[in-house]
Amino acid sequence: MIDFVTNEEIIQEARRRCAQGAWDYLVGGAESETTLRRNRQAFDKIAFRPRILVDVSHVDTSTTFLGQKLRIPAIFAPIGSLQVFDPAGAVASTQAATEFGIMHCVSSATLPALEETAAATPTPKMFQLYVQGDDQWTQDIVKRVVDSGYVALALTVDVAHYSRRERPMLSRYQPPTQRTRTTTQRSHLAALTWDTMDRIKSLAGLPFMLKGVQTAEDAEIACDHGVDYIWVSNHGGRQIDHGLGSLDTLPEIAQAVRGRAKIVLDGGIQRGSDIIKAIALGADVVALGRLQGWGIAAGGVAGAVRMLEILEDELTCNMGLSGLTSIDQITSKYVCKTDPVAWSHEMSSWVNMPTPRII
Repeated sequence: MIDFVTNEEIIQEARRRCAQGAWDYLVGGAESETTLRRNRQAFDKIAFRPRILVDVSHVDTSTTFLGQKLRIPAIFAPIGSLQVFDPAGAVASTQAATEFGIMHCVSSATLPALEETAAATPTPKMFQLYVQGDDQWTQDIVKRVVDSGYVALALTVDVAHYSRRERPMLSRYQPPTQRTRTTTQRSHLAALTWDTMDRIKSLAGLPFMLKGVQTAEDAEIACDHGVDYIWVSNHGGRQIDHGLGSLDTLPEIAQAVRGRAKIVLDGGIQRGSDIIKAIALGADVVALGRLQGWGIAAGGVAGAVRMLEILEDELTCNMGLSGLTSIDQITSKYVCKTDPVAWSHEMSSWVNMPTPRII
């Protein structure tokens, strides 16, 4: 039975169940982990401006994304090597997303095969692509994605070089996908251009997401190329170090997009209050990475569903206390800049976390 009352408990259970290497892979970032910490700090620097005397006896946290109703404005981000946290791998995340009522963006760097994950539940899914082969390789995998019924394709473009992730390096751990990735496969990732993106977008013929946008300049170019969904992401602080937090870059990107595309944001999202902040500053939905991983590691499908239930409760509470009754009411008028009150890191939202549990 899953009886977690906070996501802090879920993280503690995930830590108990994970071997050191797998844990380091999940929670760590690149090099000094500055980008990782800034992801969290960006949320810590935003405060609410709550309104009072509003009837908030009913709060609706749902929204619509890719034509599907989401119970909360969140999706599961693609996570590579999910099978190290639960034997079912991506199927566990997909089943949890379906049971709760959100969508899953399935990673091309996890097991099982994309066809098996697609068939696991009736809920529409997105597919995330790492380009690891030539044009024929790309044509083949995109055809498999289309034939399997995925409703959108997300191209990840922030992995031209695989970063130095020192936490797992120190424990001599490599995730399964990195153990098998060849120099030739990495060279295809490094060679991506806007022309490559155009070819893949045309080939798929699906709603197209560009994942890894971090500047207004690239958001502008993406919109000019007809990208449907701008995915604001720095890979959870796991790729370039010393970057800005995702939420810090969101306002300039939203201004550049000017409504021409939908906006997804990931990086540093730990609580329901973070979802409100992201939407207030321009996102349409957020994508959950580490939270998803912690839920799966702590209790498989049930653990991930419970994590989402807690997130929903936090979202409902903070919307009500802000005087908000629906997602479309959230605007920048409800937030303002402030100073963080604590040192920000990948678990700093949970102030009762015993230190031995998080290392």
